[in-house]
Amino acid sequence: MADSLRDQLLKSGIVKQVQANRVQTDRAREDQRRPAPPSPGKPQRKGEKPRAPAHVSRPPRQSQPDIDLAKAYAIRAQTEASERKRAEQEVAEQARLRRERKLKIQQLLDGKTQNKAEADQPRNFEYGGKIRRVHVDSAQLAALNAGELGVVQQAGRYFLVSREIAEQVRDIDPQQLALLVDPAAAGVGDDGVPDDLMW
Repeated sequence: MADSLRDQLLKSGIVKQVQANRVQTDRAREDQRRPAPPSPGKPQRKGEKPRAPAHVSRPPRQSQPDIDLAKAYAIRAQTEASERKRAEQEVAEQARLRRERKLKIQQLLDGKTQNKAEADQPRNFEYGGKIRRVHVDSAQLAALNAGELGVVQQAGRYFLVSREIAEQVRDIDPQQLALLVDPAAAGVGDDGVPDDLMW
């Protein structure tokens, strides 16, 4: 006699006895949940809803928690998508504003920088947590230390500009102003060392 599919699967080792028992238990539970089909000859009582014939299959009803869980996941996914979109728009807006500021500064600096190719004296200053340097001549060094000139950082380079241009750059983007000495405190730095000291 032919073995049942269950017996064949058990013999081949594909399915273990525990899994087979679990499937049988699940089927038994489903059978208990289903109402018994009415006998064809039994009359229907008053107020009782007519039952569908056993051969008509009904779509499985989802329980209320499943519907709520599905709605919750959909709402969460929609919220996360809108937050991502808003964050991307915010980043794009910040990038656009940065580009506009850089363009304004570039237009402001065009033809107004005072850097000289033959300048041989380095003027060191702190910018972005590091010691930076711009080369100046002796007159520019004195003017820079007196606060008459400033240093602006643009595209990785440091440009020597007049105080007015430096203040305009500070108004556009304060992070691009690398050095502008306060005339009231000119001559001595915060650490008590004179600014024109060569080091």
